[in-house]
Amino acid sequence: MSETSTFVGLDAHKKTIQVALLAPGRTVPLEWEINHEPAAVRKLARRLLKEGEGRVQACYEAGPCGYALQRQLKEAGVDCQVIAPSLIPIKPGEHIKTDRRDARKLAELHRAGLLTEVHPPTPEEEAVRDLCRAREDAKEDLVRCRHRLGKMLLRRGLIWPSGRNPWTQAHREWLRSLSFERESERAAFNDYVLAVDQVEERVRTLESQLESVAQAEPYREPVAWLRCFRGIDTVTAMTIVAELHDFRRFTSPRGLMSYLGLVPKEHSSGESRRRGGITKAGNCHVRRVLIEASWHYRHPHAIGRALRKRREGQPAKVIAIADKAAQRLYRRFYRLGARGKPGCRIVVAVARELAGFIWSVLYPRAAGMA
Repeated sequence: MSETSTFVGLDAHKKTIQVALLAPGRTVPLEWEINHEPAAVRKLARRLLKEGEGRVQACYEAGPCGYALQRQLKEAGVDCQVIAPSLIPIKPGEHIKTDRRDARKLAELHRAGLLTEVHPPTPEEEAVRDLCRAREDAKEDLVRCRHRLGKMLLRRGLIWPSGRNPWTQAHREWLRSLSFERESERAAFNDYVLAVDQVEERVRTLESQLESVAQAEPYREPVAWLRCFRGIDTVTAMTIVAELHDFRRFTSPRGLMSYLGLVPKEHSSGESRRRGGITKAGNCHVRRVLIEASWHYRHPHAIGRALRKRREGQPAKVIAIADKAAQRLYRRFYRLGARGKPGCRIVVAVARELAGFIWSVLYPRAAGMA
């Protein structure tokens, strides 16, 4: 392929793109820089097709620029891949990094076949993924706003009784009953309360929009299947489906576990074998929601009213897998706890196995749609 293809490395930034074009049989690339603008990208595509020999294959690292550049080049007829930055080979002896060197390195490694492509979502899939992440960001903002209000009250000796859950109806009535002598304190308190109310409304609005998306195709069926699992409801299911978006690329449960960073690190050589914590590579959003869901499996398997309602009308095979997961993961939780393992490690091990059960539900569906 390298003899009939031209390989292009792109070091893309917000304002500029450094280009390195490596023609067949050449060892020194042709290099130049362009502005990162739609018109300049279209002009770049025409130049690549004109000066390149055979098939033109471009690539750039995944980053804050997203997939817009890749889509623009594909529309102009240039094959472009987005590369996983963490999997790019690195020479330990290299201590100089510039845009020109990065673009040249991408072109050379692309020709050698040493780069790993990121599976890009469609614009529709990316839009739903952004909606899930917007809800996640709003939840983080809500935690911060509540903490600010709580710390202000703590500085004045106003403490909600320990042992009682905060942000319940009783807690809000207690907040409304508070009074302050100084106008400045009242203004600050009201502003903190207003911030909490506003962010809570943001969260409710985003969750309502996620509920609407979950009822539409192509999300209705996979979300309904995932909701058969204990600890997984609409928001968690939508996060899993939107972030992973194409299960056909995970040909085994281990592949999904590795992509989510739930497998342990290992450094083995000869008779020496060392294993550490999980890699935390790949998609952190799905890893987080799986770990949150895994805490539900510390209790014995029981089908409550809400779970029974979520399972109404769903395939018996999916329900059987979900029941098998609930029983197995509870035993896993119990046995690891009996061995003295800390809860944070147990829940990661349970999340790893839960990812395998999710794969067994969604992969056959994705493979059947291929």
